[in-house]
Amino acid sequence: MACPDQKSPNVLLQNLCCRILGKSEADVAQQFQYAVRVIGSNFAPTVERDEFLVAEKIKKELVRQRREADAALFSELYRKLHSQGVLKNKWSILYLLLSLSEDPRKQSNKVGKGYATLFAQALPRDAHSTPYYYARPQSLPLNYQDRNAQSAQSAGSMASSGISSISMYALNGPTPTPQSLLPGQSYQAPGVGDCLRQQLGSRLAWALTAGQPSLQSSTSKGLPNTVSRNVPRSRREGETSGNVEITEANLVRDILYVFQGIDGKNIKMCNSENCYKVEGKVSLSKSLRDTTSRLAELGWLHNKIRRYTDQRSLDRAFGLVGQSFCAALHQELKEYYRLLSVLHSQLQLEDDQGVNLGLESSLTLRRLLVWTYDPKIRLKTLAALVDHCQGRKGGELASAVHAYTKTGDPYMRSLVQHILGLVSHPVLNFLYRWIYDGELEDTYHEFFVASDPTVKADRLWHDKYTLRKSMIPSFITMDQSKKVLLIGKSINFLHQVCHDQTPSTKMIAVAKSAESPKDAADLFTDLENAFQGKIDAAYFETSKYLLDVFNKKYNLLEHMQAMRRYLLLGQGDFIRHLMDLLKPELARPATTLYQHNLTGILETAVRATNAQFDNPEILKRLDVRLLEVSPGDTGWDVFSLDYHVDGPIATVFTRECMSHYLRVFNFLWRAKRMEYILTDIWKGHMCNAKLLKCMPELSGVLHQCHVLASEMVHFIHQMQYYITFEVLECSWDELWNKVQQAQDLDHIIAAHEVFLDTIISRCLLDSDSRTLLNQLRAIFDQIIELQSAQDVMYRAALEELQLRLQFEEKKKQRELEGEWGVTTSEEEQENKRIREFQESVPKMCSQLRILTHFYQGIVQQFLILLTTSSDESLRFLSFRLDFNEHYKAREPRLRMSLGTRGRRSSHM
Repeated sequence: MACPDQKSPNVLLQNLCCRILGKSEADVAQQFQYAVRVIGSNFAPTVERDEFLVAEKIKKELVRQRREADAALFSELYRKLHSQGVLKNKWSILYLLLSLSEDPRKQSNKVGKGYATLFAQALPRDAHSTPYYYARPQSLPLNYQDRNAQSAQSAGSMASSGISSISMYALNGPTPTPQSLLPGQSYQAPGVGDCLRQQLGSRLAWALTAGQPSLQSSTSKGLPNTVSRNVPRSRREGETSGNVEITEANLVRDILYVFQGIDGKNIKMCNSENCYKVEGKVSLSKSLRDTTSRLAELGWLHNKIRRYTDQRSLDRAFGLVGQSFCAALHQELKEYYRLLSVLHSQLQLEDDQGVNLGLESSLTLRRLLVWTYDPKIRLKTLAALVDHCQGRKGGELASAVHAYTKTGDPYMRSLVQHILGLVSHPVLNFLYRWIYDGELEDTYHEFFVASDPTVKADRLWHDKYTLRKSMIPSFITMDQSKKVLLIGKSINFLHQVCHDQTPSTKMIAVAKSAESPKDAADLFTDLENAFQGKIDAAYFETSKYLLDVFNKKYNLLEHMQAMRRYLLLGQGDFIRHLMDLLKPELARPATTLYQHNLTGILETAVRATNAQFDNPEILKRLDVRLLEVSPGDTGWDVFSLDYHVDGPIATVFTRECMSHYLRVFNFLWRAKRMEYILTDIWKGHMCNAKLLKCMPELSGVLHQCHVLASEMVHFIHQMQYYITFEVLECSWDELWNKVQQAQDLDHIIAAHEVFLDTIISRCLLDSDSRTLLNQLRAIFDQIIELQSAQDVMYRAALEELQLRLQFEEKKKQRELEGEWGVTTSEEEQENKRIREFQESVPKMCSQLRILTHFYQGIVQQFLILLTTSSDESLRFLSFRLDFNEHYKAREPRLRMSLGTRGRRSSHM
């Protein structure tokens, strides 16, 4: 509870007014009310709160007036004041003393006038500028820039009747009427500068003395126009309704309300035409009506912007970028409201003082046009932005704002760049948290990186994180956005899949947190250097660390080489020995095979060959797999090698990739089996050629079989050369080079996929080569048929040879015993059997001829398909398969195809 003798602030203020004016409480009522309004205002100062600067101004002024002793005394007193901790607002005290000493009424050369002049020199002096520019605090990040010289000069002719003598109104209090316009003094243009420089000093004392009766009773002899100008203003209280011509002052008051989107008495919003119009019953000249319409456009623009911000500010789904955009619009509207506050205060001041003094009003429609020129441009730009940003959010909204920076108007560009800095700040926050921490907190789906929480860890790299192309800001290129995606994805992959919890600060040399909106705005001016440098640095460091983890901890390159050696049959000694061991098992029906038996054979083959020296981690993953069994399949048809992959390397060797490896292995295994079969056929020829020399009836059959086998050997050798060297080795060399040069994991995955696609295509396993593959499989079937036919023939021939040798041996044995070698019945039986065998030889010949005919027909059709293929390597394969034009001479279509291909090649 206050002490009884303690007076309230109002009583103290009233006593101060009485003391200054030397009058009673009743006589200073008007001045007391004005003082209460001034002291109760909460405006910001027009200068920076720099305590040192104010103190230096005071000392410099004292030195300039040759008062060095006073300056030294002031320095000592200021030092003592600065050392005291009791006073908190020392700047305010110094500034108050400086302001009180700047009394514009003093015409002498005292220190107070010097201070007022010194302080006024720090303010703008362009009399044609909007009063708002003088009231703008310097500490705000964005201000309405002064118009250029041309605009000021063009406005000067418009308002030469008095615009240069407008009383400025600062935000820290109303500006008094200049002395040059006081009653009893004539208007002189040269006094304008002194008026402007002295108007801000000693506001409280000047305001309290401005309303003295002596001044109010004075008459103006030098301003007859101003007296007559204010006569209609005094009559506006008595106007009611009807077709009465209203004054310009009433229009100005209405316009100030319209500026805020509020209907005035005579200017209202016309919903049908969507604009502000003067009521039809009001009689106005065309010039005033046109000027009013031009000014009222500010109210329409204000409503458009305000309606957008009010609607969107309550929409949480609009996101952080949208809220930043609304905040930027609110900030611009706040600057606009500051201007309106100045204009309203000026009008209120004229109502309090101007009418009593008989002064001309400084607020006219023409002057408002000049003062609102720059704000109108700003509001038009903001309204255009609002239209362009309708229905957009996140990065798409930032792109829409960025599109307006591509203009030749520097004034508009600076405004939009400021808004863009605020709008893009959340985007940069998202971006920096993503590339430095791998965190993605995008509740409203504004960032251009999207996350799918339903994706499991094994598909994290491929499916969990994707790009929202619609949300990529236009100031970020597609290449940069892909790098941003890769950076964060690499960090999350290391943490979640590789279980590597290394902090990002160790992966990336320099990690920087999200920047301020000002930094963001500056960043856009150097997108190609500063921003690109940040992205590239994070990209290279993160990708390098991830690849090092893959190669050193998870042996990615060794796994690739294992795929080449085992699944692509690169380990020749192992594959050959495995086939030798598996031959008895795989010749059986597929339904009789057991996987554990085959696994044991596989381990035996590993231990017996150079495969035993491989990394145990590699050998542990090698296994046997049996494919789905179809009726009539043998073990050769369902056997396959398998390679188990898991953990991080499964990101490179995905299920799709392993299925491709399985298809290629089955194709290569079948081709290798054909080579194995033909080797056995050749061995049979070599071993049985001498044994069957004593059976001349088989010479033709053996020759025919030998010729057909030679054709097949040539075909299989050429196919094996093509597959091994032109397909596998060349593709593997390209893959290995790309992997060595890869900058990120995506490069390795892409190179590996290209490698698999290439060998799938060139091994005739893709959908476009299905016909070729069917023909090749038919050729393989003919090789198996030849093996079966030869086995039957050799079995019959060797059986017949054995019987003949037994007959001759029996005959010799009897002769040695002194008996007849054979009896008539035995000789007839032997001759009958020989004749039956000889009769079967033509059947063998015909069977071989049929087999040869089918084989050559399939090969010819295969060559025709090769020569018409779009793959150049397949066309060259047809040359090697028919190097002596044996098939070309037998097939007219093949000659035509080769000729057509030759002519096509010559034209290319």
